[in-house]
Amino acid sequence: MSYLKLQAGQTAVITGAASGFGLELARLGAKKGLNLVITDVQQEALDTVTAELRGMGVEVAALRGDVSRSEDVHALAEMCQERFGAPHVVVNNAGVAHGGLIWEHSQRDWEWVLGVNLWGVIHGMRYFMPLMLEAAEQDPNWRGHMVNVASMAGLVNTPNMGAYNVSKHAVVSLSETMYQDLALVSEQIHCSVLCPYFVPTSIHNSHLNRPAELRSDAKPTVSQMVAHASSTKAVTSGKVTAAEVAAMVYDAVEKGHFYIYSHPEALEIVKTRMEDIIQGRNPSDPFAAKPELGQQLRAALRNGAKVAPQK
Repeated sequence: MSYLKLQAGQTAVITGAASGFGLELARLGAKKGLNLVITDVQQEALDTVTAELRGMGVEVAALRGDVSRSEDVHALAEMCQERFGAPHVVVNNAGVAHGGLIWEHSQRDWEWVLGVNLWGVIHGMRYFMPLMLEAAEQDPNWRGHMVNVASMAGLVNTPNMGAYNVSKHAVVSLSETMYQDLALVSEQIHCSVLCPYFVPTSIHNSHLNRPAELRSDAKPTVSQMVAHASSTKAVTSGKVTAAEVAAMVYDAVEKGHFYIYSHPEALEIVKTRMEDIIQGRNPSDPFAAKPELGQQLRAALRNGAKVAPQK
């Protein structure tokens, strides 16, 4: 089976391209000579990135958009088709983070997190995959690849991160199903799911770009403040860089690898979860390796966590 071999003149679509993984994927794509179709909710940052990429000598089509909005992703796909034709690579990367005790997530919290993390991937798949399948049907030598960005949170369930976990598990499920569905209809298009662990990006500040209509007027609960502080510390202290992860992604595309891990050593906790499921055990203590972290979290929550749902 042959996979996509990246070469200058091919086209890559990247969402959430103004920072983090998206930015590094765009930069590395430019170094490879790819045409780039990029989007982000941050117009100023998107303009800066677009100028940088064009300065690297590649063609760039940029459109500000919110991937949770079907019409925005549709517009991105139409722009791509009109400018470059069907994309060879699509990376559904845009994502946001929100934590707290699962019953304390408001409806707006759920709508925001699932809107970007899950519906953003769904929209990307719905609008770009038909273009790729059509290109493959017209040319037996054409190859394409779609990458969905999930997280290790899509394979395990870290406490106090409910909405994020749910969204990323859904992306893993969607991606695994898409892999099987593609195998039924084409040998020319493949897909991958990226499950990064803690990598220094700006995802812990994603709340700054939360749409006004989905912001909550309620004061953050203790659990939400604890979750934000914990995720900020974990993300900013990561040793594997976003640029290194971008290289992993393009390497996986060319080799046809489905699962992409930034931290393979973290699969031990995935193994424990799978063993719990197979053996019918109750979920294992996620803090077994570092009990002091569990003690700190319990103390923080039991000293002030609220139990009333947020509006």
